[in-house]
Parts: sequence; C-alpha cells; structure tokens
Amino acid sequence: MVGPRRPQFVLFGSSIVEASFGEGGWGAILADIYARKADIFLRGYGGWNSRQAIQVLDEVFPKDDPVQPSLVIVYFGGNDSERPGPSPHAQSTHVPLPKYVENMRKIATHLKSLSEMTRIIFLTAPPVNEAQVLEVFGFDGRTNELCQIYADACVEVCQEMGITGINLCNAFKQRDNWMETCFTDGIHLTPTGSKIVAEEILKVLEEADWKPSLWWEALPVEFA
Repeated sequence: MVGPRRPQFVLFGSSIVEASFGEGGWGAILADIYARKADIFLRGYGGWNSRQAIQVLDEVFPKDDPVQPSLVIVYFGGNDSERPGPSPHAQSTHVPLPKYVENMRKIATHLKSLSEMTRIIFLTAPPVNEAQVLEVFGFDGRTNELCQIYADACVEVCQEMGITGINLCNAFKQRDNWMETCFTDGIHLTPTGSKIVAEEILKVLEEADWKPSLWWEALPVEFA
C-alpha cells in the first residue's frame, strides 16, 4: 500500500463492476471525482452471481485485515435473475430468488462485521433491453420482469439489514429513452447508463448522514 493512506472504496460485483473502469464507466467517473481524496479498488468478476460471491468473501474482505474499506459498493443480481436456459452459461448463472436473498444477506452480514466505520451500498440489477439481448445473445433469458423482482428483493434485504440500497431498475426507468441509450448489448452499460449509476451513488454519498462523511467535497485533498 502506498501512502499517505486515503479512504478505500471497493467496488464488488459481476461484469457491471468489472467493466466500470472502462471509458465513461461509472467506476471511472467515481475515480475521477475522488482523485487525491479516496482510492477506489475494483473487484469485479464477469459472469459471477451471488452464489460465487459468498464463496470468496473471506478472501476479498478478510476480517483480520488491519485496514478495512470505508465504503463497499456491491452489485449482484443481473446474472442471478437470468432464467435457466439451454446454454451452460444460463444454467450456471441463475440463482433462485430465495437463495439470492439469502446470499445477499450473507454478503451484508460479512461486510457489516468488517468495521463499524465500513459503509455499504447495494446496487440492484438494472433493467435490460430485451430485444437487444435476444439479437446479440440469441437467448431471451433476461427479462425486465425478473430484473424488477430481483431488484425489489435486494432493496428489501437492504431495509432489513439497515444498509443503503439503490434500485437501478427504478432509476433507469425514470430516464427518457433509457432502453435505447443505456446498453451496449442489452445488458452492459454505455457511458449514458454508467452516468446514471454514478449519479445515483453520488446522490447517496452526498445525502448520507455518515460521520465522517464520504461525500467528495467533504474529503481533504491530498497534499493540497
């Protein structure tokens, strides 16, 4: 670890996270805004679901580490909500809703145990462009109905566990032309889609009654 030590933000999730440092990605937007104020670590694993996530919690977030994250942003749900289909990928990614809820509870419990100062944000699955998914992937296993069901369930877990949840299904659908502008392939995000995610996260960080605040304007500039 290089110093001086800054607050650490960890982005943990599947391909929506793994690709977030790409051009115009929401992780890159956060890294730019928090330059000289916080270090943002990418822990994204394309194709993963909540079942795989709980298997690596101790490795990605060891409880005995002397330095714990100030913020963890978690995204799982898109792959979990995919209907089982004929392809091996579709069969391996789907997680039944009750099991998904149980897994997200386990993730929340583990992260809350890291430190009293570790803040947590869960991102739900965003909606999809079903026609584009079918055109690109040749499979109609991603539906907005299922995305919404899993998103709402994730928000309920957040309310139950006392952590912050951002319902990306709802956030996207409030924007004009979201279906045409937010996805590269019906699932993964364009810069327009990423901007929505970043804006929703920044809104939480600005409004949260956290002490110390993690809002970028409240953090000191290193070597100012």
